[in-house]
Amino acid sequence: MNASPVPVSAIPNDVYRKLVDLIYVHSRIRLGPDKHTLLDNRLRKRLQLLGLSSYTDYCQRLRTPGDAAEIEELVDLVSTNHTAFFREPSHFSFVKDHILPSLIPSALAAREPLRIWSAAAASGEEAYTLAMVMAEATREFADLRWELIASDISRRILMAAARGIYKTEVCAPIPAQLLRRYFQEGFGVRQGTCRVKNELRNRVRFERINLFQAKYPLTKPQHLIFCRNVMIYFDEPSREELIEKLTQSLVPGGYLVMGHSESLLRVPQGLQTVHQGVYCRL
Repeated sequence: MNASPVPVSAIPNDVYRKLVDLIYVHSRIRLGPDKHTLLDNRLRKRLQLLGLSSYTDYCQRLRTPGDAAEIEELVDLVSTNHTAFFREPSHFSFVKDHILPSLIPSALAAREPLRIWSAAAASGEEAYTLAMVMAEATREFADLRWELIASDISRRILMAAARGIYKTEVCAPIPAQLLRRYFQEGFGVRQGTCRVKNELRNRVRFERINLFQAKYPLTKPQHLIFCRNVMIYFDEPSREELIEKLTQSLVPGGYLVMGHSESLLRVPQGLQTVHQGVYCRL
């Protein structure tokens, strides 16, 4: 017989502020006073799993030296993981029609791979969309190599992304030709799902990256970085810091793509606007 869950009292206001500050330090996600209930809902099961009956005890555990894994778990639980295949489709059209034609000749001449980074990949739809676009656009260039990194702060969601299995309705935005070419339809217990074929899935490397960590695990600067619909969760100083870090992670002439709602009103030095939400490093 299973033991009953440990009752957990609501988050006291002073402890809520401590948790919010801790989340900000480790992720730059800023939760306002209106997110009290949301944080309670997302953490309650975690406390029960740990056998803790109060958020005060949980806060104390988070401050225990050497318990970085629990802080990672906290950030994982509060992060938002929403994405979709071909979300904001004009960006992928712009990649195909403008960005890749500008990058491919120099990559071929230098005999180096094109390097792409989906920096807030969540459950993987954006990364696999980019992989499809790359696979289609480079079919006629047998000598062209490309590498795609997909990262997120949530290790849990990256594990799901790496499996590459999605409900059929989630795959609805994918053009039928691409769906046939790059996905397998599930059957039996997997009926109602589609799985990314190995030939495409193996082209994507998934890695946990905190966008505010001191150094990114990138071997070389990237030619194209997608970092869309994540900056809305950060305050202005954090957004400015992140844009600077991402800009420095691009090759000169490389491109940074942000969400439509995140377009910069003041474009920083070193970037030039080339399309809505798309910037080129000078």
